[in-house]
Amino acid sequence: MADKSSSNAYWSANIRIIMMCMVIWFVASFGFGILLRPMLSGIAVGGTDLGFWFAQQGSILVFLALIFFYAWRMNKLDAEHGVEE
Repeated sequence: MADKSSSNAYWSANIRIIMMCMVIWFVASFGFGILLRPMLSGIAVGGTDLGFWFAQQGSILVFLALIFFYAWRMNKLDAEHGVEE
């Protein structure tokens, strides 16, 4: 990353990825687990309703999937901008 515009493009893409991951995690944890729980109560998953499952397990699994997605996407972004390890 030799110039300022390349650095700005890199960090802009990085922040965009982070914000996308944060929105997905918010929807999975707060949205499905709290706000939409009454609508999801009729769907059974593992002996309990889907809203409760998202509040207890689903948001954690979504978070773990986002960690792997972020690592994969950042490796790709690093290679695009020439800052890979």
